[in-house]
Amino acid sequence: MRTAALLTAVLICTGTATAQPADAERATASAITRIAPPADPDAIALYPGVAPGSEGRSIVERWARMGNGETSVRNVTRPTLTPFLPDPAKATGAAVIVAPGGAFKMLSMDNEGWPVARWLAAHGIAAFVLKYRLNETPDDEAGFMREIGATFTAAATGSGPGIAEPRATQDAQAALRMVRAGAAKWRIDPTRVGMIGFSAGAMTALNATLAPDAAERPAFVGYIYGPMTAVAVPADAPPLFAALALDDGLFGRQGFGIVESWKKAGRPVELHAYEKGDHGFGMGRSGTTTTLMMDQFHAWLAARGVLGKVAN
Repeated sequence: MRTAALLTAVLICTGTATAQPADAERATASAITRIAPPADPDAIALYPGVAPGSEGRSIVERWARMGNGETSVRNVTRPTLTPFLPDPAKATGAAVIVAPGGAFKMLSMDNEGWPVARWLAAHGIAAFVLKYRLNETPDDEAGFMREIGATFTAAATGSGPGIAEPRATQDAQAALRMVRAGAAKWRIDPTRVGMIGFSAGAMTALNATLAPDAAERPAFVGYIYGPMTAVAVPADAPPLFAALALDDGLFGRQGFGIVESWKKAGRPVELHAYEKGDHGFGMGRSGTTTTLMMDQFHAWLAARGVLGKVAN
């Protein structure tokens, strides 16, 4: 989600900005509009029946269009994986699972999901958009905006507990198993299946990357504007590509602990720190060098030998 626009809306809707109740209601209406679920005939359910850990939940999945026109989804009840496959003539055999962000309250599909997958497919990489499970939010849009406003405010000020959703990691690992199991069908190399995640999606990808069982991990990971604090890195951790804008309102003042953690473990890591771009720049914010990020990720994959041709 484009953070500046979202924060402007939630500051008004939560009463953090100077606004009268009627102003807040009008801002809520303009900030988010409920829409019908978009057609997604290629989506594959990650689990048969009810997803493990979601038994007995009665929430309804909600799709919405934000005030900036971007589509998001929340209260995910049926985690899915949607393939975006390259032209066979351009296929490299590599695959990337795309995990959009949204503070574990929503998924920013238009900013960090579908366009990313289309770009990867156009460059010969099989892409799979992961619609993973999230924290439950109020069914009504005004209640949702209040809750996500509080979440972003807490993250920006460092107050309150950190955001988390264990079922998102469970879904990421299920997605990795599914893609590898379908390697022949999708004409990919099961040893070259990685992830790219944005914000909370980066956290989800990181959790999968740090799984105790190396067989459960992605082969590589793109970590796009996730938290930069240090973590415990396994001695055989996958290569990490990290990207962040230095003016990121959430994580831009944390240093680069996660990069240092990878270096101390002796594992491959590359960092791209952009002067401007804020949080939530997706595939790049116009007028900043964040627009180079996808090309740099692609170049990194190529330099690591990930983009070799799949055997016929």
